[in-house]
Amino acid sequence: MSLLQVTGLTRRFGGLVAVNHLDFAVETGEIVGLIGPNGAGKTTVFSLLTGFLRPDHGHVVFDGAPLRNLSPHKICLRGMVRTFQNLKPFPRLTIRENVAVGALARTADRKVSARYVAEALELMGLADMANRMPNELPIGHLKMLEMAKALATQPRLLLLDEPYAGLTPSEGAQFGDLLQRIRKKGVTICLIEHVMRFVMAVCDRIVVLHHGEKIAEGKPSAVASNPAVIKAYLGKAYAGS
Repeated sequence: MSLLQVTGLTRRFGGLVAVNHLDFAVETGEIVGLIGPNGAGKTTVFSLLTGFLRPDHGHVVFDGAPLRNLSPHKICLRGMVRTFQNLKPFPRLTIRENVAVGALARTADRKVSARYVAEALELMGLADMANRMPNELPIGHLKMLEMAKALATQPRLLLLDEPYAGLTPSEGAQFGDLLQRIRKKGVTICLIEHVMRFVMAVCDRIVVLHHGEKIAEGKPSAVASNPAVIKAYLGKAYAGS
C-alpha cells in the first residue's frame, strides 16, 4: 500500500478549476517531484493534502487512513507536514524556540521535545545558531529553519514547497545531500520546485501538472523527454540540453 494515495482530487475557485481529477501516489522512502508551470495547481495540491483547503471532490488516503475533513494540525499528527514558499518564522522567538513549536505539536513531554529540537537543528545545520533570532539569518538559513520546524513534528511524509529557490550556489550544491540524509532518517519527501537540474538529480519520480491536470508521470529521464511536458513546461532548449 502506498504511503500517500490521491484519487480524483478536485478543487474549484469559482469558475476556475485549480486541480482537476488528480490521481497520484507516493511510496514510502521515495523523493517525488511535483512540477509544472506557474498556476498549474501545485501549491493548491499541497494545501489540499494538508487540510489548509478542502477538496470539492476526491480522496486523500495517508498511511491507509482517509484524511477528508481533518484539520492541518490533525494531519500533522498523522505524520504529514508541509513547508511554505513564504518564510514566516516567529520573529520574537529564537531559532531553538521556533523549532520547539514544531516539536511541541508532537509531544508535551519537554525532554522528548528537546530531543526532537536538537535532532532537527543538527540535521539542518542550525545547531550553532540556536540562540540567534530569525532576523539575523540569511534566506538560506531561514529555509533550513522552516524545514527544521517541520521535521521536529516527526513526520513520515515531508512536503516541501520550493525549498531550493533562494539558496546560494554553495547551499544548493549541498541541498541534494541533505534531502538524502532526511530520507535515511525514515522521512519520505514530496517537493515542488522549478529548478529542473535539481529536480532531475534528486527525485526518484516526477509528477507533472498543467492547468490542474496531470499530464505526465514517471522517472526523471522519461518525463524530460515527454513531448507534452516539453511543450507545456520544459521547452525545447531544456529538452536538447
